[in-house]
Amino acid sequence: MQTSRVQACHHCDLLVRPSDEPGSTSLCPRCGSVLQRSRRNGIDRPLAFALCGLVLFAIALTNPFLAMKSGGFVQETTLLTGIIELWKQRLYGLGALVLLTCALIPLAQLAGLLYILVPLRLDTAAPGSIPVFRAILHVNSWAMMEVFVVGILVALVKLAKMATIVPGVAVMALGLLTVVTTAAMTTLDPPLIWSRLDRRP
Repeated sequence: MQTSRVQACHHCDLLVRPSDEPGSTSLCPRCGSVLQRSRRNGIDRPLAFALCGLVLFAIALTNPFLAMKSGGFVQETTLLTGIIELWKQRLYGLGALVLLTCALIPLAQLAGLLYILVPLRLDTAAPGSIPVFRAILHVNSWAMMEVFVVGILVALVKLAKMATIVPGVAVMALGLLTVVTTAAMTTLDPPLIWSRLDRRP
């Protein structure tokens, strides 16, 4: 399928109409540079991952994260316990940063993808989809769920010497959520999304 939009080559500035065939790669006929790579199922795959991500997010927030057993004393924590403790210690800036990068931004990304992709799957576009999609791509570098997971693993290794650590359901959900969120953004096909959102001739 050949699109009506025109794209300039990044190397020689030749104006070319790239192909939107799933799995195709458009090359510049003058210099041979890659103009665009269209991913297969560029809407269905990220939509499925976003749906799965929201389910995992709900599981991670509503189930116990860790339980520490020491001397007959058991203390359970949740995903937000660390953020709450930072807030209690008046580390408001750090607490807000952790909350933003490890919870709010990933959640907003997944919700934003659903807001955009579900209507596109039904061959329509939701109001305000263009600024929402632009914001999703812009804040992607601020989603640091994987850094949070690595920090948790490091803390587990250190705490294991002082107490018995019992991982909760939320730990597994958080690990899967990191993979699913990354997969949702990786399988996304921005050129395809932009072409569907901007239907001007």
